[in-house]
Amino acid sequence: MEGLMESPSVDDDGDCFAPLLLNATSVNIEVYYNKAVNYTLMVTFVSFLQVLLLIRQMEHSNTQSGAAKVSIIMIGQQAIMDAYLCLLHLTAGILVESLFNAFATAAFFKFVVFSIFEMRYLLAIWKASRPMNNGEGWEIMRRELSVLYSRFYGILLGGILLMYEFHNYIRPILLLIYSFWVPQIITNVLRDSRKPLHPHYILGMTVTRLAIPLYIFGCPYNFMRIEPDKSWCICLGVFLGLQASILLLQHYFGSRWFIPRQILPEKYSYYRRFDQDSSHSTDCVICMTSIDLTQRSNDCMVTPCDHFFHSGCLQRWMDIKMECPTCRRPLPPA
Repeated sequence: MEGLMESPSVDDDGDCFAPLLLNATSVNIEVYYNKAVNYTLMVTFVSFLQVLLLIRQMEHSNTQSGAAKVSIIMIGQQAIMDAYLCLLHLTAGILVESLFNAFATAAFFKFVVFSIFEMRYLLAIWKASRPMNNGEGWEIMRRELSVLYSRFYGILLGGILLMYEFHNYIRPILLLIYSFWVPQIITNVLRDSRKPLHPHYILGMTVTRLAIPLYIFGCPYNFMRIEPDKSWCICLGVFLGLQASILLLQHYFGSRWFIPRQILPEKYSYYRRFDQDSSHSTDCVICMTSIDLTQRSNDCMVTPCDHFFHSGCLQRWMDIKMECPTCRRPLPPA
């Protein structure tokens, strides 16, 4: 409906009402509610898929060595994202009372992803990457754990204030938040980690994380009536896809495949030369069978502490613990 309202006459002071230009549109409440309910169903389904992907990833890295390869910043960043989504959907359900059940269901599933699975995985990574001391008491461990949770919730609250203060720059902030794969890429390069993330987890999380922002900023018929921004959606998809592609290439070709060999630090060789005349133990303590040292082959690996193992035995051992089976000294990446 469009129209123009003007004052029909002038009062005693010679003043008249300012003309008002009207441009109003009607909203079909039933269609609007159906769109909102369909959106919450999509969020619920995405959250369910993310739970399955997290379970797959936790099984992939269920050992101490496997969990230590995962970046705690990467998991923490995703947990903060899900906490924000939980609060947003719960707030929307409170503001729109007729849609409370739909938005509360979506908020509950996001709460499950954030509080049960991601925080549990965050704690497992922290415990795996934390050096254990024999004389350490429970009080010290509890204090460090309190610091970890304090930092997490401090960043969570600080992010809310930051987004409120700079709400006009919400799109660049979202691009920064969606750089959650970058810490894992950097961790892989620094530690030379081997296959820390399952490929299904990388692909699944990349696709499911894109669902909500692409609906809000890319769907022309979204229930929030936000004007679509195709260029930003393409930029977000390319940015996140590039991160996932680098992770997958690191998984199949090595964590440092894109770095020139000239600038890489020297890496320890488990197949280094050794003195065959010296008195070394020729029994592999993992499989309790003898090791043939007469012929130099890839069947024998030597640790920095000069202990000998079968190649397959030591590689399977390092998938569980990055320490020497004989003397418990830390081992460098293979």
